[in-house]
Amino acid sequence: MLKIHKMSKYYGQSKILNEIQFEIPANSIIGLAGPSGSGKSTLLRCIQKLEPVDAGNIEFTGMSGFMFQDFQLFPHMTVLENLIYAPKLNFKEKSHEKEALQLLNQLGLKDKAMHYPLKLSGGQKQRVALARCLMMKPQILLCDEPTSGLDVVTIEEVVQLLKTIHAMGVMMIIASHDLYFLTRLADSIIVLKKGAIVAKVKTCELTDPVNALKSFYYEELKDD
Repeated sequence: MLKIHKMSKYYGQSKILNEIQFEIPANSIIGLAGPSGSGKSTLLRCIQKLEPVDAGNIEFTGMSGFMFQDFQLFPHMTVLENLIYAPKLNFKEKSHEKEALQLLNQLGLKDKAMHYPLKLSGGQKQRVALARCLMMKPQILLCDEPTSGLDVVTIEEVVQLLKTIHAMGVMMIIASHDLYFLTRLADSIIVLKKGAIVAKVKTCELTDPVNALKSFYYEELKDD
């Protein structure tokens, strides 16, 4: 379980996150919705400890993985080298190539093991980025706009891929502007506005989650 208690984050004098508080049960998927600048990415970065918090706290025991919006694969490394780089630094006592190849095979990328990122499509880079996260055996996976810039077919592949990863027992927090994508995956959706939580919605309680959330979204998140 992950617990966030009255967590705030500042950049200079600007408050980016304002007393964020919620709990996430194990093996659940939480969606983060909200307009640009609402604090979604910053919240993920704070959970991953890429950014320090200025007030409150985040409680989580275990390994977390972060999938960046732009993937951030090392361009000078092959797909295989990208996957084993972090495990080699953290677990020097074992070889990681076999495990990496097995994971690439699961994700339909085994034939891309010796390719460089430049030679991959957007969807393939997406899967490599996910595979790299999974190599560290995370208990929670943090995804920042995982469908950004992808076409409809590739988005469908991402949905199925994330469902497969969730079935492995990985908890997820997914930030996205795509409400349809979020409602297909998330157990609950948290809506942010100007760094504060304005709604928490359980998707199973909505008969038409996309339209219900969209209606709320545009009503609550319109410019002041």
